[in-house]
Amino acid sequence: MENTLGNYDHQSEYTTLNLGPTHPATHGIFQNILTMDGEIIVDTEQTCGYIHRAFEKIAEHRPFYQVTPLTDRLNYCSSPINNMGWHMTVEKLLGVETPKRVDYMRVIIMELARISDHLVCNSVIGVDVGALTGFTYVFQWREHIYDIFEEICGARLTTNIGRIGGLERDFSLVCIQKIRAFIKEFPAALREFTNLLERNRIFMDRTIGAGPINTERALHYGFTGPNLRATGLDYDVRVMNPYSSYQDFDFVIPVGINGDTYDRFMVRQQEMWESLKIITAALENLPEGKFFAEVPEFYLPPKQEVYNNMEALIWHFKIVMGEADVPIGEVYHAVEGGNGELGYYLVSDGGRAAYRLHFRRPCFIYYQGYPEMIKGSTLSDAIVTLSSLNVIAGELDA
Repeated sequence: MENTLGNYDHQSEYTTLNLGPTHPATHGIFQNILTMDGEIIVDTEQTCGYIHRAFEKIAEHRPFYQVTPLTDRLNYCSSPINNMGWHMTVEKLLGVETPKRVDYMRVIIMELARISDHLVCNSVIGVDVGALTGFTYVFQWREHIYDIFEEICGARLTTNIGRIGGLERDFSLVCIQKIRAFIKEFPAALREFTNLLERNRIFMDRTIGAGPINTERALHYGFTGPNLRATGLDYDVRVMNPYSSYQDFDFVIPVGINGDTYDRFMVRQQEMWESLKIITAALENLPEGKFFAEVPEFYLPPKQEVYNNMEALIWHFKIVMGEADVPIGEVYHAVEGGNGELGYYLVSDGGRAAYRLHFRRPCFIYYQGYPEMIKGSTLSDAIVTLSSLNVIAGELDA
């Protein structure tokens, strides 16, 4: 028999691999077509749009209050931040100034949501390198945060929390007790989670150098939030363009060095400690006063009044159906979301709904940089890099 091995062409043979949309790491909503040289990714093409729900167009046919539940479905790991950002955008258009108590209450809620968001992201990074224990452990604390949300608004995941001009109700005594219990007990759990992974040799080997991006390239793509700060740039909307009285709080902006998966993990870990500091300060210095602004044309009256008072019922109907006059103009307002700058660009023609509305979704921007970050890496690095970017399905395809 003739020996054909000597005639074998040693040139690389590339393989095309579909990573998703059914792969568990892609959540069933985006596809990565990878060109592989063995285990090494030499080229990649991203496809999204599997979960596109036309949020912006739906919002342009809904009164302002009916847009709030739509924002819940963006980054559903930190829904309250989406809600607050939308309400602040409308308040900017209306020229509404909220009381200090409202600002501090919002800060507490948003920072709790940030911790919840970071817990999900960082624990999933652990899962993708084979460490399931941390994930199951910290999700208990995520549930404690959801208990607080439930006490505030009656909902847990998609919260529809707050109102244009303030909140639906004041913090109850039970709510404050739950917040105090959380900030007292959570630090020990966070230290345990950090100790489990921060200096874990397997975790470090799997994440250090995985999916790096430098500051210049990150800025070119439009990165913000922890993914940008991991490259060494201390940009944070809460500091650069303060809102909701964030200027009253003293906190550090954690930054990384290499912009890799490990740095992104560590930035989020440190941010949770800073969020705890902010929540503690806001709760201890919570101002007295009303939990809503004096804007009866836009702030929904209390349910008890709606049920028993005809005038309140009329106002409730007019506000929900969008019959109150709205100024003509255009505004942009951004908040520091759990995974970056979440912005709302709102154009009003004075009608009952937004003439145009655009959501600045940080996840959509991160995903554009993903191909560059994984070329030349292994398939396993691509999985953990995607998790570290914190690409949330609902926000990617708004």
